[in-house]
Amino acid sequence: MGLFTSDIKSLDDLFVHTLQDIYYAENQITKALPKMIDKATDPQLKQGFEMHLRETENQIKRLEQVFQMHGQQAKAVDCPAIDGIIKEANETAGEIADKEVLDAALLASAQAVEHYEITRYGTLIAWAKRLGRNDCASVLQQTLDEEKATDQKLTAMAESKVNQKAA
Repeated sequence: MGLFTSDIKSLDDLFVHTLQDIYYAENQITKALPKMIDKATDPQLKQGFEMHLRETENQIKRLEQVFQMHGQQAKAVDCPAIDGIIKEANETAGEIADKEVLDAALLASAQAVEHYEITRYGTLIAWAKRLGRNDCASVLQQTLDEEKATDQKLTAMAESKVNQKAA
């Protein structure tokens, strides 16, 4: 189902499609994070990525819960946006020899992922509420709060240490 195909006829269809999109994205993130953990040299950054991997695994479970609450099978649809963000991160990381600059690049890539997730979850929450699914919105809100907290931690790490070392 493409985003603008005739398969999406209602806000409910769009909600489900976007759930499938972020479900795919979260699963791709769980595949990308171990590579980022391996490449990161800053101990705090490495630890943050490890923590976020565990968090992402729980977020996937929450998405499966929302699918079930909404009477849908948990199913993924390709998300070209997250594929592009991850591809760019891999390409950039592969071109950087300086480990401190690499850490700054990995951190920036992680923030790009977080910002994408924040937009998706914010939208899903708004649509869930509009559809009268405050139960789904509440579960999704837990994940949005985690994504925002992760972004704030990454910003603090970048500003206090990683970017300075890279400079």
